[in-house]
Amino acid sequence: MTSPLRLSVLDLIPVRHDQTSRDAIASSVALAKWADELGYTRYWVAEHHNMPSVASTNPAVLIGILAANTERIRVGSGGVMLPNHAPLVVAEQFGILEAAFPGRIDLGIGRAPGSDPVITSLLRSSGTTSDVDTFPNHITDIRSLLHPDGAGLRLTSGQLYELRATPHAASAPDVWLLGSSDYSAQLAAGLGLPYVFAHHFSGGSTTHALDLYRRGFTPSEASDAPRTFLTVNVSVAETADEAYALALPQLQHMARLRTGQPLTALATVEEAAAYQLTPAQQQLVDGMLQTWVIETPQNAASRIRALAEQFGVDEVMVVPNASAHHGVDPATAPGRVRALEVLAAELLG
Repeated sequence: MTSPLRLSVLDLIPVRHDQTSRDAIASSVALAKWADELGYTRYWVAEHHNMPSVASTNPAVLIGILAANTERIRVGSGGVMLPNHAPLVVAEQFGILEAAFPGRIDLGIGRAPGSDPVITSLLRSSGTTSDVDTFPNHITDIRSLLHPDGAGLRLTSGQLYELRATPHAASAPDVWLLGSSDYSAQLAAGLGLPYVFAHHFSGGSTTHALDLYRRGFTPSEASDAPRTFLTVNVSVAETADEAYALALPQLQHMARLRTGQPLTALATVEEAAAYQLTPAQQQLVDGMLQTWVIETPQNAASRIRALAEQFGVDEVMVVPNASAHHGVDPATAPGRVRALEVLAAELLG
């Protein structure tokens, strides 16, 4: 008998050439509603800036939209890039979300900027934000501010100034630390926080990072034992060829990104089939094919279960990387919907 497995979703809210931002958001709202009905555990949105193919720029706003359109599923950030934000603002945003949707909000926090240096400079131009050197302290501050008891700030006069993210909070969102390095794994362990390593784009170090996290974990109020799950890029269709065709636009996009080429909105299946990569870009695509799950339903389920067993997790967060064929309703993403359907049927029963 196989052990139970939970499934979750990470969504960058991709934008195809034939979509507006409104279309992309509408398709993600529909996807989240369907994930909720299918029994997925959580639905997270990323933070990226100034990318033609990504509409997930503001996790807090998107989480409010998604949570209002779903009933049961946990909704969260994967993640809020803390160096771009003042900790008090993050705490206030997620305190409000938790108050509106109690027991359903996850605050995933990362240290990367989520964009290029120009955009990073603009994000921080309004004043001092969460500098990476003080990242651990700011995480602790956010947790304290979100606690129903609030926090205290000692003023230079000696007076204790009370602070709360939201008045009369009855609960707090779950705080997760996200990362792709030894640093994040060790920090999560030291703070006793749930942790997610970015296996979907840095898979070669996953075993090492999770081992560091588990061995160094210190129990805390947030978690009495290590908590983690696996993130995996997927494209699932009735045939392996169709799964590859649906994934190719995103694979090509990642190859262009990593070779410093100008980025565009996500190609359709037909546009990707006609596009010619450089040898260096093709090499990158070939490498990604080794870690992505691009399969038929049964094979995809087998690979996902094997990965969960390999890394000792009981939850897998899938990134449904499927574009669409030319002529599809721009407010829909049928390939992504189908991927969630077949994985739920194979793995959730």
